[in-house]
Amino acid sequence: MKKLTFTLLMMFLCTAGLYAQKFALIDMEYILKNVPAYEMANEQLNQISQRWQKEVEAKAAEAQTMYKNYQSDMVFLTDEQKTKKEEAIVAKEKEASELRYKYFGPEGELYKKRQSLMQPIQDEVYNAVKKVSEERGYQCIFDRASSANIIFASPRIDVSNEVLAKMGYAK
Repeated sequence: MKKLTFTLLMMFLCTAGLYAQKFALIDMEYILKNVPAYEMANEQLNQISQRWQKEVEAKAAEAQTMYKNYQSDMVFLTDEQKTKKEEAIVAKEKEASELRYKYFGPEGELYKKRQSLMQPIQDEVYNAVKKVSEERGYQCIFDRASSANIIFASPRIDVSNEVLAKMGYAK
């Protein structure tokens, strides 16, 4: 009986040790707000985006103006002239649409610019998180900013400030 109890107790202790995982949380929004390079990159992206948006809107306004002029002059135009004006309007609208896609499409210039500016910052954050994880023995670190499933988390397990310190931005 003692042998059975001892065996069961040892099995319980061994399996309890297997499930004792350490985890932590970070707040990516908080970290990024405290990284000056991220704020500068964001500002640069906003300026570029606004400039490109104005360019696209100017093309669309040209097409709209051409269409309004066409409507007002339509009664004076021959069928051939109407066809030419309609084709010019469609071409201008297509040009505006292509420009919008070029700048803001899924693989557009804004996407590429965002990747080139944000990737180094994201890599730096990832490396800092990895170092903190290795030093403190965490098996998993969750981002509370991107997880809607975390309802409450103790501030004791938030290692955001440690990540910032590893990146050289002490808080």
